[in-house]
Amino acid sequence: MGLLQRHIFANVAVACLAAVSVFAFVLIAGQGLRDLLGYVVAGQIPLTTAVQLLGLLVPFVAVYALPIGLLTAVLLVLGRMSSQQEITAMRAAGLSLGFVARPIWLISGGAAVLSLALNFYLMPVARAEYRAMLFAAVRQNPLNFIVPRTFVRDFPGFVVYVGERRGAELNDFWLWEVDAKKRVVSVARAKSGAVDFREEDNRLVLTLRDVSVETRDRERPEDFSKPQPVGNSDSMTVELRLDGVFGTMHAGPKANWMTIGQLLARKAELIAKGAGATAREKSELTRVSVVISEKAAASLAVLAFGFIAVPLGIKVSRKETSANLGIAVVLVLGYYFLAALTGMLERSPKLHPELWVWAPPLVYAAAGVWLFRRVDRA
Repeated sequence: MGLLQRHIFANVAVACLAAVSVFAFVLIAGQGLRDLLGYVVAGQIPLTTAVQLLGLLVPFVAVYALPIGLLTAVLLVLGRMSSQQEITAMRAAGLSLGFVARPIWLISGGAAVLSLALNFYLMPVARAEYRAMLFAAVRQNPLNFIVPRTFVRDFPGFVVYVGERRGAELNDFWLWEVDAKKRVVSVARAKSGAVDFREEDNRLVLTLRDVSVETRDRERPEDFSKPQPVGNSDSMTVELRLDGVFGTMHAGPKANWMTIGQLLARKAELIAKGAGATAREKSELTRVSVVISEKAAASLAVLAFGFIAVPLGIKVSRKETSANLGIAVVLVLGYYFLAALTGMLERSPKLHPELWVWAPPLVYAAAGVWLFRRVDRA
């Protein structure tokens, strides 16, 4: 690799690392706020565990940050070099566009290989560890689901409010029972109580004291034309299920979160069922086949972005970061729009959706080759 190629390689590599890091940080921040902030604020998981969980999100967000980061880096570097006439000077010296693009294609090829490793192994393994760690952290402190001065909606069919909690002791406790339409069908208020966790069936057991209960017509709970029956009791026991929360965290991996070994094993298992497979198993077979193709196609997309970014960066000749970032975002959004369209074919297995998912990266690669040839002849 010559001096000029090393210069281009170094500039693109540094810009790519910076762009991927920025996009990854934004994605991790968004995912962390959605998944973890509530648990941290409620004291259900310690801050150190939250930091570890954020670290496990890196392979997951890198899958999406890598292609747009590479695209942005190439557009930034080549746009700046083209606007400063560096590309023109290289071509005037007799250097072909292929010579200029060779280090970029080398980086794109390495990024595509990394994308394969992320999609088929690193991301699924990190995602499984993330779910297991989050499950264990929350399950260690199940009483922390009762957050003082907060309306807690984690329990199916109930909304809970506690004025004060000291350990397992509760004061000023409110419990609203809601139906499937989220209408209140009964209200219970207790001056005090205690909460305990029953591990064998994932339930919080509330022992309430000095309780007042108002019941409503379950068919018409919003009809207040008649007096609402109110009952009083010295004590009452209520069980709140946590199996929905824990079940979601501890559920088996989706096809998107399986390693290549797991995907191939599951596919072979479903194929072996042959004509005896149920409709659900046939649908799962289609899904597994599509996921394998999607992961491989996503890695090809990284290479395709490298192909299309070279002629665009030279042709646009803009050194402004915002302009190049805008082009990168438009290209990525266009790619994911095409991917979403082909993904809709998953509902029609006879159309072989596992083949159609290759269309977006192939279209981008073909467009990149066509643009490259046009710019090379200019």
